[in-house]
Amino acid sequence: MIIDDQYYDVIIVGTGAGGGTLANKLAPTGKKILVLERGDFMPLEEQNRSNVDVFKRERYHAPEQWYDNNGESFSPQTNYAVGGNTKIYAAALLRMRERDFEVVKHQEGVSPEWCLKYQDFEPYYTEAEQLYKVHGKAADDPTEPPRSADYPYPAIDNEPKMQEVAVAIAKQGLHPATLPLTLTRQDDDPTGDSEVFGITPALKFPNVTLKTSAKVVCLHTNSSGRTVKAVEAEIAGQSYLFSSDTVVLSCGAVNSAALLLRSANEKHPNGLANSSDLVGRNLMRHQMSAVVQLSATANSGKFPRTISINDFYWGDENFPYPMGHIENTGGLLQDVTFAESPPILSVLAKAMPGFGLKQLAVRSIGWWVQTEALPDPNNRVRVEGNKLYLDYTPNNTEAHDRLIYRWMEVLKAIEKNSEQSVLPSSGVYPRGEVPIQVVANQCGTCCFGEDPQTSVLDINCRTHDVDNLYVVDGSFLPSSSGVSPALTIIANALRVGEHLTQLT
Repeated sequence: MIIDDQYYDVIIVGTGAGGGTLANKLAPTGKKILVLERGDFMPLEEQNRSNVDVFKRERYHAPEQWYDNNGESFSPQTNYAVGGNTKIYAAALLRMRERDFEVVKHQEGVSPEWCLKYQDFEPYYTEAEQLYKVHGKAADDPTEPPRSADYPYPAIDNEPKMQEVAVAIAKQGLHPATLPLTLTRQDDDPTGDSEVFGITPALKFPNVTLKTSAKVVCLHTNSSGRTVKAVEAEIAGQSYLFSSDTVVLSCGAVNSAALLLRSANEKHPNGLANSSDLVGRNLMRHQMSAVVQLSATANSGKFPRTISINDFYWGDENFPYPMGHIENTGGLLQDVTFAESPPILSVLAKAMPGFGLKQLAVRSIGWWVQTEALPDPNNRVRVEGNKLYLDYTPNNTEAHDRLIYRWMEVLKAIEKNSEQSVLPSSGVYPRGEVPIQVVANQCGTCCFGEDPQTSVLDINCRTHDVDNLYVVDGSFLPSSSGVSPALTIIANALRVGEHLTQLT
């Protein structure tokens, strides 16, 4: 065991949306900060997915095995690198809606009330959009919440084919809106992420140190169990101990919970900060399905997601419960999540014999249909020995199915309208549900709240049980809402960072 001779004010574990953003926020304070990242820097050619064959699915999988409900192993699509999962996400940054912070009744359960409200997060949403250079257009989505400032950059134009489709959707009485995207405005790597907007600017400050290929394996407390006294990490086959006044986890909702569970000791026999028995529980990941339709003409296969439809977010005239969010996949040759289910294109292959996978991809238009997952204590991260289990059963399934079929009705209506001939009348809409190995939008495993018996973290995302331990990734969310949690995680990291700057 090697004991590092440096003492830090803050140790941040993980460089994703939460950790990378927090490092940026704290860097100017002069605090001595150590950032520990399990992975390394991603090569530029892998970051720019326009140069990558995403159907080589193993490219974006972690080099380890997790286990599902049945004990079957799988390789998770989660990214260990500087920037974390923001290096492989779709770069869509949406605000949760005002009602998402309140009690929301769903057909299969309840989405709980938050201890903070939209107005508490709004200033940090605005700050996050500025920091991540979000491109968007306000007021073209009827469900969008009020904002104190416009997007800092104008929305990205639709690809010509998708613009025709957007016009056709609007003629059905719906409101296709621009999807807010974080972009670097750089040709070689256009997608915004927490390396570009968080870690890179933070490292310009001499008080910030980044150690890569540093896998944190345990948190050690003092004898009372109230303070983390050391962070143990494996680097190049050696065990190191690092110490600081404050420790912040941002490993992702699955791995942060797993680290707390693996750090059990005499004072915390069920896992660190787990007196509530809620660490790892209430794991949520959106129900996501890809719906694919034939395109009348070929497209490049390499264009961003730009269209968002939320007309059914809170339901419709036939279903008075939330249904969810729809957005186009962008070009299918660069959508990493879509690549997890390429067999859905095999249905189209029957209608287009002789076409290969890539040829089908460029003659198809894809849509992501996304529904809120509800918190369930039985959906959880569990650790047994060296094995990490995801005990997960999807819920809110009827709402998701209704949204899929409602969207298919829209597509059929477009195809049948002779004036809207942008899509051929195929009647074939293969769909594929995202499998367990895709842990995109993971959240909820260490939710925040005011009551230590019903939450793991307090309002400032400090653990109730350990005084100097915080969690700033998607773990803190009490509910998942119907939109991606990325912007909310970034905004919350800025909020928690503001709190930490005030600590002596």
